[in-house]
Amino acid sequence: MKSDKKPSVLVCVTGQYDCDRLIREGHNTAVEQSLELHVLMVHKPISDYAFLGAEAEYLYRVTKELGSDMTLMFSDNPAQTAVDYAKSIHAKQLVTGMSDGSPNNFVYTVSTLAPHLPIKMVSKDNIVYTYDVEFV
Repeated sequence: MKSDKKPSVLVCVTGQYDCDRLIREGHNTAVEQSLELHVLMVHKPISDYAFLGAEAEYLYRVTKELGSDMTLMFSDNPAQTAVDYAKSIHAKQLVTGMSDGSPNNFVYTVSTLAPHLPIKMVSKDNIVYTYDVEFV
């Protein structure tokens, strides 16, 4: 089945205010490469969603100001959910926060599930790194 969706940049955020830096980097990348921008927040299922409110709303507003959308999904397997979503939007670049270096962390897991998908990580001080699973 052929899709008419335009290739895109996928930004994966957590429910933290400072993830706006990831969205802005994703936007810059999308503009530079003539790609669409999509933002995804994957959270483990919880019984009370109220605490996600302010941070998620702020990130949604930042995304909207940059002319894009933000999707919120709930899953016990965030990496697989992100990879499945990346495939559905024809992602050509992934933007995340920094890998914490722990075994089977989000970035490492995504890179093993989708080794063809380039990953940019943005540090708290806005330095952009390229993740390469070969050197981990």
